[in-house]
Amino acid sequence: MVAAVCCSGLVAGLFAGFGYAVMPGLRAVDDRAFVTSMQRINAAILNPVFLPMFLGGLVLGGVAAWLVWSAAAPGAWWAVAGAGLYLVVFLVTGTANVPLNNELAAGGEDIAALRERFEAKWVRWNLVRAFAGVGSLLCWLIALVTGVQIS
Repeated sequence: MVAAVCCSGLVAGLFAGFGYAVMPGLRAVDDRAFVTSMQRINAAILNPVFLPMFLGGLVLGGVAAWLVWSAAAPGAWWAVAGAGLYLVVFLVTGTANVPLNNELAAGGEDIAALRERFEAKWVRWNLVRAFAGVGSLLCWLIALVTGVQIS
């Protein structure tokens, strides 16, 4: 369960950081700089640190939640809620942010139109996954603090 907490916290922090620092910073740059920056960030994020952390939150969280629920541990629903909220992070990333990233990667002649189609939607969905990630982390922490254990 501790590993699920760590993965959840790191991913939540990453997505929240985009929400309160990266995207507001990029809002001030011209269209070409914005598109180029996001394309490079999206390429760089697919690395041996992020992917295991991102997938680890889903797998480790799911296993931990199932184990504590199966053991009928008191307060196990906190772990289940943590895993459920992390599933939201995973699904939003896969169904909203990644398709937008792929569209941005494909590029196009009209950089301003590309940014227009991408930025507001991506920021909105990133906020959803950031809040879900923070919620997941809080649920996992409550599960740990209240002594939910896998027996």
